[in-house]
Amino acid sequence: MTGLNTVLIIVGLFLAGGVYSFWKQGMPKGVVVLLGIGSVMCLVAGIMRIQGLWD
Repeated sequence: MTGLNTVLIIVGLFLAGGVYSFWKQGMPKGVVVLLGIGSVMCLVAGIMRIQGLWD
């Protein structure tokens, strides 16, 4: 596992926590959706790099 994989996964998990926090605070749905999309993109990119599907 390289450093970039680790960073992508950590950022994705951090953003996922932000999605949950913003949802509980009643933030606008647009903010929650954008944060959720960013979270999923970071997690998927990190996992794909670990699996060797994306170099």
